[in-house]
Amino acid sequence: MMPDPSKPGVRDHLAALAEKLKALLPGQGGDRLAVALEAFLDPAADDLVLLQGLFAALRPARGETAAAAVRRFDQMVVCLREDPILAAAFRRHYVHFFTRRQLLAFFADSGILPATGFFSEWARILAHKILPAVPDTQDAKDCIHVFLNDPEDWRWLAAIPEESLYRFWQLQAPTDQLDEDEWKALVRALLDAIRLLAHRVAGVGMDTALLEAGTHLEGFAPSFFELPAETERYYQSLLDYFADPQQRPDDGKHLLVIVDQCLEALARARKYFIEAGTSLHLTYLLTRCEESLRRMQALVELMQAFLLSATVMDALVDGEVAPAGATMLPGGRFQSESGIGVRAWARFVHRAFITENRSNNFADYWSRLSELLALRVAETAAQSGEHYVCTNSREYRAMWLSAMGAGVFIGVMALLKIFAGELHASLFATALMYSLIYGIGFTVIYLLGFTVATKQPAMTAQTLVGQLSGVSPDRPDDLSPVVDLIAAVSRSQLAAIFGNIIIALPLALALGAGLGHWLGTSPVSAEKAAHLLDDLDLFGWAIPHAALAGVFLYLAGLISGYFDNRAAHTHLGARIAYAPWLRRTLGVAGADRLGRYISHHMGGIMGNFLFGCMLGSAGIVGVILGLPIDIRHIAFSSANLGYAVIGSETLPAWQTLAWAALGVLLIGLTNLFVSFALALRTALRARRLAFSGSQALARAVWQRLREAPLSFILPPRSNTPTAGS
Repeated sequence: MMPDPSKPGVRDHLAALAEKLKALLPGQGGDRLAVALEAFLDPAADDLVLLQGLFAALRPARGETAAAAVRRFDQMVVCLREDPILAAAFRRHYVHFFTRRQLLAFFADSGILPATGFFSEWARILAHKILPAVPDTQDAKDCIHVFLNDPEDWRWLAAIPEESLYRFWQLQAPTDQLDEDEWKALVRALLDAIRLLAHRVAGVGMDTALLEAGTHLEGFAPSFFELPAETERYYQSLLDYFADPQQRPDDGKHLLVIVDQCLEALARARKYFIEAGTSLHLTYLLTRCEESLRRMQALVELMQAFLLSATVMDALVDGEVAPAGATMLPGGRFQSESGIGVRAWARFVHRAFITENRSNNFADYWSRLSELLALRVAETAAQSGEHYVCTNSREYRAMWLSAMGAGVFIGVMALLKIFAGELHASLFATALMYSLIYGIGFTVIYLLGFTVATKQPAMTAQTLVGQLSGVSPDRPDDLSPVVDLIAAVSRSQLAAIFGNIIIALPLALALGAGLGHWLGTSPVSAEKAAHLLDDLDLFGWAIPHAALAGVFLYLAGLISGYFDNRAAHTHLGARIAYAPWLRRTLGVAGADRLGRYISHHMGGIMGNFLFGCMLGSAGIVGVILGLPIDIRHIAFSSANLGYAVIGSETLPAWQTLAWAALGVLLIGLTNLFVSFALALRTALRARRLAFSGSQALARAVWQRLREAPLSFILPPRSNTPTAGS
């Protein structure tokens, strides 16, 4: 309800305000903001409805960037500064939004993971997308979702500069807006939140899973035991001070020291879990505990800032008490020299608004929790990637032999898949046969120590990022080992690719011709041969299908790392070695060897088998869904080219064969590029690495290409490993 326009004073002020707002806020967005600000002049209006209208007017419209919202925010601050009547009305509604609602959850829980657990919270976020929860309008935390009702609001909020927020909150800093009871309720909620967080952190820190890690970490538990007791001392000290200003309040420094000790203990626990393996539950606990400790820090700092505020202290204690670090202003008022109270409140509310707005964002939720797990997976993949890098002639020859050994299996697997397809079984049976052929084949290749070329990029990307993590682009000498590593990865990849192809293709020709001679008819029908050639057509679906195979290759790397992590975290090797029935069957030494072997190879076995299942079932899933979904893999494409030649009624024209061969090469490049790019992105995010020396690195690689181009194809003549190893 707007003020009664029939009253001359109100009518004149509204008219003048409208003209002023139009001048200050040009454009359609400015008109919306002007209407939203005018609504604050109604003292009977609902605070929540007013904030809904205000944030709707500030929010970027379709096609606008966050800069437009920031510009409107700054214009709003100017309007409030230039119109004291509007500023007072705005302040009354905006400040009372906080003080007339429950603040405990706002202080203690906004943007912090709940106690429910990973999958329960995931289910809540999913349910919220379908049926959003009904907010409690008496709870400040719930009300944030009423006016920040766009899931992307955090983007433009995060773009608002801190100084702009400070200027805004300077206008909201209440002088006569809050009475003594409201101030006491606000500060009591803040202290209760600090108390609640301390007990929550102590409970999480004493979780069985974390205590198990604590047995391997000296001094892990004491800080968590001490935190609630120190918080109680801090809490009681401030209550005593508010009752008797002659008492000396606790400055919170010792409490913050204990909080820092708890954070340091969590950091050590994270490092331990990177080595020993982690789980989603553990990651959830660590993240929730760390977020609660960070919130405790922020609230204690906010409370200390309030103790420097004359307005707050006048309301909380009897008599006018000069806060420490404050200066006397005319009229006998005290105020902090730096406006520390306003700045601390502005930072806290801004951070709380952003984190609460993102609380229903599943991508953000997953990124918060997956970091430790991704880092563990990345570390495992990096260790595997080191085995795919040839640093000397001996390793280079071994890579060729390893890739050639895999080529034998690839040639046979491609023929088995053709035979399975000719059975014309049901879709499920066909998918199962394809998956088993690929899955068992890749697993056997892995266990025999052979190399499939396209499995390398997902692993070597992690190794490269591990090398980049200690590099400064400003020091050219730091880039030399990275260039060595890139050259080693290049020649290793080429050796693996051509090692696969030079065996798979001739073997396919030989097997096809031999079976044709033995059976009296070609094992590959002419129709199937034409289909195999069509699969390699660059103007068809060859490249998109190769990109999908690249995604599967990337996922296979993550799966390998995940199962290696699970094997370490669950002590799989020790459990196998301890199994009584295995000890009776294999003996103690045999069970121990089996446990070590499975623990060491668990990730590779599961990654290769499930990668084969993904490749084998993708095409059938596409048939079921009626979508052009399938995969193209360079090694199998080269073998299929051989079988297509054998199955054709007449030898295909050389132009057809050349076009198909080009298709094989581009399929391989697509496989490699997609899997490498995805793995590189994951490794960079897992290590929180933002490498700024891309141009310097590119120049260094180009210089090496000009000076020693053969180093990207052949190993150094010396058997001494290069710096990149």
